[in-house]
Amino acid sequence: MSPVNQLSSFMPVPEDIDFILQAEYAKKLRTFLPPEAFAPNINKLVILLINLVILVLGWIIADKLEQWSVYYLWLYLPLAVVMGNSIIALLFTSHDLMHGSVIRNPRLMRLISLLGLTMLWMPPTLWKAVHNRVHHKNTNNFGDPDRNYLDEQPKTWGKWIQNLFVPSAEVNPFWLTVGMTSAWGVHTFRNLTSVLLFNRETVDYVPAAFTVSAKDRRAIAWESLVIFMIHLSIMAYLEFNPIKLILSYFLPIAIGYAGVMFYIYTNHMVCQMTSVNDPLINSLSLRVPKIFDLLHFNFSYHAEHHIFPGINSDYYPLVQELITTHYPEKSEKYILDAGVAWRLLLQTPRHYKNETTFTDWSREKSVTCPLSQKYTSDIMVK
Repeated sequence: MSPVNQLSSFMPVPEDIDFILQAEYAKKLRTFLPPEAFAPNINKLVILLINLVILVLGWIIADKLEQWSVYYLWLYLPLAVVMGNSIIALLFTSHDLMHGSVIRNPRLMRLISLLGLTMLWMPPTLWKAVHNRVHHKNTNNFGDPDRNYLDEQPKTWGKWIQNLFVPSAEVNPFWLTVGMTSAWGVHTFRNLTSVLLFNRETVDYVPAAFTVSAKDRRAIAWESLVIFMIHLSIMAYLEFNPIKLILSYFLPIAIGYAGVMFYIYTNHMVCQMTSVNDPLINSLSLRVPKIFDLLHFNFSYHAEHHIFPGINSDYYPLVQELITTHYPEKSEKYILDAGVAWRLLLQTPRHYKNETTFTDWSREKSVTCPLSQKYTSDIMVK
């Protein structure tokens, strides 16, 4: 049994909440969605390829940077931003691909997702386990590897790093900046080593450990090796030149990871934990400028994704409209402006004292999750 499940004093706080299972939402809302919403959208493969080409072109241009005057190197920065966005887009297209909304051929899906997830250092077999199987089944409950740590969990290196990096009322702005550009790598390293080195549910430096089959474990190891060799090849092509690496490798990765982490932090971390998988309580959707929904395949519609993981993401806005119509009492609580969601993260501690209460590393604070209450607090309007 996982140590998380052995925590005796982490007691749920009963609330008068009308929990609804994810399957119940899906069953009711599916009848209002057109059949094409559940058909594979192969056009996403073209978008994935375009973003891979952008990265390759960026490295080809970077290979000539030694010929540039030092005074003109700043001209590469806009391209680094575009490459960073391509890394975000590669994750989100691969995310849709692995959920089966792009193609259905398992072998082709694995090969293409390996290319799409390489810049994220994420083996597709690991992603399928940690995200598709474990996270979606246990969203923001004890068994979710993507949740906040519990206050009672041991103060391991994993918990210490997350406490140092994640947005909270206590985070240092410098470390928050460092974390935005590197926390994805920590997340991947944490889960990768847990599975490859131990593959036990007793691993305590992850929020919730999980196991994979021996076959998947071997696949993860081989995919990790391929990813390492691709990254090494990129660095070798850039001749391990510090300027080339900083501008065309490390900077785009930092920008891409920061964009990815903004979404991931706001997906669930400000929500309460739930023993019932209710996506409109344990997940959050964001209101963002339409350009970001276009660039990032409606990833801001995250609760909608948790209701229909395999749906074409183009139909998430329609799902949101249906939720607003059929569950009006819940729709006012699970959708926030992106700025408000971020501000809530920065105004609350990051460890769960119980299902609806946050506390800090030193256990000096006790703050009720703002999303477990009606929106009457000043925190929502400042």
